[in-house]
Amino acid sequence: MTGSKRGLTYAQSGVDIDAGNRMVELIKPLVRATARRGADAEIGGFGGLFDLAACGFKDPVLVAATDGVGTKVKVAIETGRHDTIGIDLVAMSVNDLVVQGAEPLFFLDYIACGKLDPEIGAAVVAGIAEGCREARCALIGGETAEMPGVYHGGDYDLAGFAVGAVERGAVLPRTGIEAGDVLIGLQSSGVHTNGYSLVRKTVETSGLGWSARAPFDSTRMLGEALLTPTRIYVKSCLAAVRKFKALKALAHITGGGFTDNIPRVLPKGFGVELDLTRVPVPAVFRWLAGTGGIDQPEMLRTFNCGIGMIAVVAAGQDEAVADLLASEGENVLRLGAVVPIEGNAPRVIFSGQLDLAW
Repeated sequence: MTGSKRGLTYAQSGVDIDAGNRMVELIKPLVRATARRGADAEIGGFGGLFDLAACGFKDPVLVAATDGVGTKVKVAIETGRHDTIGIDLVAMSVNDLVVQGAEPLFFLDYIACGKLDPEIGAAVVAGIAEGCREARCALIGGETAEMPGVYHGGDYDLAGFAVGAVERGAVLPRTGIEAGDVLIGLQSSGVHTNGYSLVRKTVETSGLGWSARAPFDSTRMLGEALLTPTRIYVKSCLAAVRKFKALKALAHITGGGFTDNIPRVLPKGFGVELDLTRVPVPAVFRWLAGTGGIDQPEMLRTFNCGIGMIAVVAAGQDEAVADLLASEGENVLRLGAVVPIEGNAPRVIFSGQLDLAW
């Protein structure tokens, strides 16, 4: 065949390999900053390596978790604020590891987009690296997929994958959960990463734009306030789990709220009584409930309502556990106790009312 006509290129189809390579160079120093014992956190190979033996475990069980950030990513995209959504991505997985007593070891990310902007991608990874440093795990690899035709405009989505380890005899929940065990709640940093389809619908109902002053926080714009990253509970909870066998279980309050998440760590025949008057409801939740006309049962099953983690602790040792958690920077509240239940009775029994007045 002769002539000067050139065939199609990958770039003409919408995929820019050079942009991908530029992003890799931008994020290399971010990844290196997450190095920890067992991983040098250097990227560029076909897989990430981790030396479990270097961590000092004697009889470890590996624990894996994966999650995304849901439609909170739309808030990041629409506000042009991409530097904290990666913290959420890490938090959602590592908080699920620590509730099993596991120390997070390493993390991998997956970023899918319609057209890769290396600077936006690097901002996202900067948040991921910050989350990994806070959780003390290494970012050892990831994937960026440019998929025109699937994602449009500036849209992107995120997925995260975390692996941790725990000694075989220290896996949570422990046996021996019984009536009278105390529920200790750890305050959240805000909405965290669940319920954002309802959050966005409420914002639409309010008629406010992302750049408007947040009605519940006069110091910040609405979009900025709603992008407050998920609190990472790894450091505090691991310290308590390792010191106190009296800490029998942890429940991460994510999608499903109190109603669905607390029963996941309880043995058959037990539930909890939770005093809602002891929950200090942050202003963001009161604004959501008031503006969206969201009733209490829906709030309790959709949002964390101010409590991001719940610990089940043996009665008589709850004060010592609470003191340690507080010394690690947590705001600690005693919320109720484990109770026996029969048959198909609700496993989470609420007393009192949330303060949702706006």
